Amino acid sequence: MGAYGINIVGLSNKEHHFDYEIGEAFFRKYGSDLLSEGAFHADVMLFKHETFLEAEFKIKGVAKLVCDRTLEPFDFPVLNTHKIVFKYGDADEEITDEIVIIHRDTATLELGQYIYEFIGLAIPLKKLHPRFKDEEEAEDDDIEGKIVYSSGSPDDDSDDDNDEDIDPRWNILKKLK
Repeated sequence: MGAYGINIVGLSNKEHHFDYEIGEAFFRKYGSDLLSEGAFHADVMLFKHETFLEAEFKIKGVAKLVCDRTLEPFDFPVLNTHKIVFKYGDADEEITDEIVIIHRDTATLELGQYIYEFIGLAIPLKKLHPRFKDEEEAEDDDIEGKIVYSSGSPDDDSDDDNDEDIDPRWNILKKLK
């Protein structure tokens, strides 16, 4: 059993609490593709029931990131909560992101990979130093302002008040109906 494994056979049907400190050794074991440095605390509440297990992960910490623009290191705060339901079944299978089937004879539930994935989900794709935050928000506003929404299509049968905005070729096609 690894450092992040829980022996579920010996657990009684009630709530159980597990704490994990996550650092460089964790990222060396599970991968450093998304993140190689950071200090995190994972608080896992495991509710064992007769036919399933419910796990709630609360992860809090600081990721050490490098700015994509300036290559300066900076600290990125992470605080997130995720839930997974582990149901007993005939074979190991991931049904959805929140529901996982585990074999009935599974003795140990390995949580390390889930913790790694949840930390990875909290890391932004575009890593910008906090001093560029105002600039990034302004950039997002510009993009949103340029989006044009359309409520209908040219072959829409509804008669609108803005017929003068319609290309005259569509009027000719409407006469063919």
